[in-house]
Amino acid sequence: MQFEVTILGSNGAIPAFNRHPTSQVVTYNGSNYLIDCGEGTQLQMSKYAIKRGKLDHIFISHLHGDHYFGLIGLLTSFNLNYRTADLHLYGPTGLDEIMNVHFKYAETKLKYTIVFHELKADEPRIIFENRYFSVETIILKHRLPTTGFLFREKQPLRRIITEKIAEYGIPQLTIFDIKHGADFTTEDGRSIPNVELTREPNLPRSYAYCSDTIYHEAIIPQLNGIDLLYHESTFVDEHADRATETFHSTAKQAATIAKKAGAQKLLLGHFSARYEDLGMILNESRTVFSNSHLAIEGETFPVDIRKIDSI
Repeated sequence: MQFEVTILGSNGAIPAFNRHPTSQVVTYNGSNYLIDCGEGTQLQMSKYAIKRGKLDHIFISHLHGDHYFGLIGLLTSFNLNYRTADLHLYGPTGLDEIMNVHFKYAETKLKYTIVFHELKADEPRIIFENRYFSVETIILKHRLPTTGFLFREKQPLRRIITEKIAEYGIPQLTIFDIKHGADFTTEDGRSIPNVELTREPNLPRSYAYCSDTIYHEAIIPQLNGIDLLYHESTFVDEHADRATETFHSTAKQAATIAKKAGAQKLLLGHFSARYEDLGMILNESRTVFSNSHLAIEGETFPVDIRKIDSI
């Protein structure tokens, strides 16, 4: 099952060095889920071939402009393109008011419905769920109420051994039940145990998006064993005082969170405009957590499959 993250914007408050404000897309099984919508997001979506027609859910972490200033433009473009399907918008208190005020004074009547889900930054909550995965909030510590988002895959089904289908003449309609753990009875009445027909399922995968936050160890238990972690890394350790002052994190602090949470892979983003060369951010992080990577715009990072025997 496809599960990947495409970076649309990786910079902090100010666009610089051809880097855009924060935005990224989680793609799962062909559907897109937009996380934050900084200025220029819809241009980036066009540039990197993100299909807007497969976007029904938008998650906004907080109300600093570099995380939502592209939203009004995107919502208006949906309208101009005659969208009729509902759009689910998840964000902090006040985001719906901001949208409504704009549409009121622009005399814009939407052809589709925005279903607004108000997020509370007090405790983690599941805010979305389907048959494949859930999304829950991560309570971050920033100058405004801020939530991250944890995409957690549900337990995958057992994997049927292809050769067994022909060997026992298993009908296609029965495979669903076998993947769910059922035994199989052959035409001559023999009962074939499920363990002979299937392999252990892969481990459920997970992706955590930790938007703007000061170094905050309270989130570590929720991130325990995360497969792919995005954590803001606005500054290098040389500017740790500035990070504290602005309620942001350094690359070293992001790496420390990843290490303590037992993450598999770390993505670094939300870079300060003071750094043209991001090598110092990556190098600093890798001194603490070797599997660190820069969230480069246009790059897609898969949430890798892990088998049970890999742990």
